[in-house]
Amino acid sequence: MRIAVCGTHGTGKTTLVEALSPHLSGYDVIVEPYRQLEDEGEDFAERPVADDFARQLERAINCLEESGADSLFDRCPADLLGYLDAVDDADSVDLQAWIDRARPAMARLDLVVFVGIEQPDRIDSAGLHFRRLRREVDDRLRDIVLDDRWSFGVPAIEVTGSTEDRVAQVLRHLARHPGR
Repeated sequence: MRIAVCGTHGTGKTTLVEALSPHLSGYDVIVEPYRQLEDEGEDFAERPVADDFARQLERAINCLEESGADSLFDRCPADLLGYLDAVDDADSVDLQAWIDRARPAMARLDLVVFVGIEQPDRIDSAGLHFRRLRREVDDRLRDIVLDDRWSFGVPAIEVTGSTEDRVAQVLRHLARHPGR
């Protein structure tokens, strides 16, 4: 299965991927596009801009297109579409063209695990940058992933609680739905 963990920044996605991966032996873990690009020497703006998210979205699409059957992704195209839709200079990109470009890649996913902002927030957001953007992206991702705003048709679940709780929720889901 191809499983993506998605959500706005500072919700525990990477922590969940790291905790989940030992339970999914044989799965390739795909690091989030931002880290991949950063490791390759890409520079990003001090304040997030649409171009930054477009580059990450292109990488996320490519990673999905090139992925093996058993892959666990830290982020997916839906994440970056949420950011592109919410960032201050969103009008500088053709969002519909990116949605159309992302659609075949999203169709390769078997499950999206959504990690949202909980109330109360489990993450100490005091030290996080761009809190308004974080909240806006969370709202958009709920709409994109859980309500299937753009009809990607990918099964999605929302996980909550501690990291251990979240891992257990994903594993229960996989046990009930072993394949797409």
